[in-house]
Amino acid sequence: MLDRVRIVMVETRHPGNVGAAARAMKTMGLSDLRLIRPVRFPDPEASARATEGAVDVLERAQVCADLDEALGDADLVIGTSARQRRIPWPCITPRQLGDRIAAEPDMKVAVMFGREDRGLTNEELQRCNLHVSIPSAPEYGVLNVASAVQLISYELRLALVGDEVDMPEARARRYSMPLPELVWDEPPASNQDVALLLEHLERVATTSGFLDPANPAQVGSRLRRLFMRARPDKMEVGILRGILASIEKRWEK
Repeated sequence: MLDRVRIVMVETRHPGNVGAAARAMKTMGLSDLRLIRPVRFPDPEASARATEGAVDVLERAQVCADLDEALGDADLVIGTSARQRRIPWPCITPRQLGDRIAAEPDMKVAVMFGREDRGLTNEELQRCNLHVSIPSAPEYGVLNVASAVQLISYELRLALVGDEVDMPEARARRYSMPLPELVWDEPPASNQDVALLLEHLERVATTSGFLDPANPAQVGSRLRRLFMRARPDKMEVGILRGILASIEKRWEK
């Protein structure tokens, strides 16, 4: 179960953090570590912080040139973030992340951790399906990157392997700390907004020749499932319809 989860560290500056993260992974049963452009690796400090017990995680770690190489065939990409960005993104807690991954046993998962001084960039976070944020004290909520790897690895182990205690209350889910309320910058699109978008998309797909009205297969149903799952806001629907309208104008010319 745990072998389908990879930990991705982006441009880590201090080799000690790489080693400490490898040790955190090993104690929780994770082994797939991918490093995007680490400043110093391999390095004796990384090996020392990993200790002898987790040095094998470092030896198998893949050094990658970019996100595409590190993420590869991952089905779900999670970005860790200590704060909300200009464009809000779906955000969950580490415990909710464990539950989400446990519910889809065949899904390959990549969890990304950013730089020590500035985390992940907006562009990197926008490559993620979801963001995960660790509930913390409001006075100071910034964790060391290796500590964050340890905490999230622990939650993933509990969700995928269990706590090995035969007590239903052992994990005490009801006492999990809530995240701060997410304030979205646009209201959600109504069902009618989405329906009009789908009609517009179907019209353009038919005019372009992509969709055969006589044999539509399940294209319409799958597109509807996509947009209902995504739950776009009004601005996002407006952007998509604007693109479609621009394509239609080009055809008219």
